[in-house]
Amino acid sequence: MKYSFVSMLTLAAAFGTSSAALSQAAPAASSGTPKIATIAFNAAVFQTNEAQRDFNEVQKKFAPKEAELKTAGDEVDALKKQLQASAEKLSEEERSTKARAIDTKEKQLQLNTEAAQSDFQNESGQAFQKVAEKVFNFLQDYSKQNGYTLVVDHGSPQAPIIWYTDPSMDISAAVVTAYNAKSGVPVQPSANAPNAPRPSATRPGATTTTPKPVTPPAPKPVTPPKK
Repeated sequence: MKYSFVSMLTLAAAFGTSSAALSQAAPAASSGTPKIATIAFNAAVFQTNEAQRDFNEVQKKFAPKEAELKTAGDEVDALKKQLQASAEKLSEEERSTKARAIDTKEKQLQLNTEAAQSDFQNESGQAFQKVAEKVFNFLQDYSKQNGYTLVVDHGSPQAPIIWYTDPSMDISAAVVTAYNAKSGVPVQPSANAPNAPRPSATRPGATTTTPKPVTPPAPKPVTPPKK
């Protein structure tokens, strides 16, 4: 049984584009024609070295809590096995007393896990939003310097905003590369990918309800700064 938090890989999946999908080169524009480009904005933000660094820091912060939940979950599992092994030697009252004690521990563990998940999601969302605002402002200057008339967010495969564009119009990779150069944040080591939280094993004589998988909250739209 594992009690852990949503990984950055899950976030990347939620944003809908992997680093490989950002490998398209920036498009060249024909002279005298509008220069239009697309970008997978959320995925581009996530692929920046700065975002990777900040998400790694959030994961490190919650690592002790993750270990604490795993220890508590292992304890609940051990108590259940002990009860099952000694059930025939116990009276009905003793079995009921031990089962209630295990049930109380399990419910508290579930509450603690859900609270930790919520805290992790909130801090991950805040980390993403902070970098997203920086990338948005950088994109304005980048677009002007490169002569783009229009840059459109084409969304994700799960929620497309534009149904089709020529892949050569995608400047996601170019923006990430340019932003990394400006930020000065080095390439980050790959973080371990923990599994999503799972409930503990079923208690004797009862069933548990599996909680819905935790999905990171969608980042809030970045609002252009007031002039």
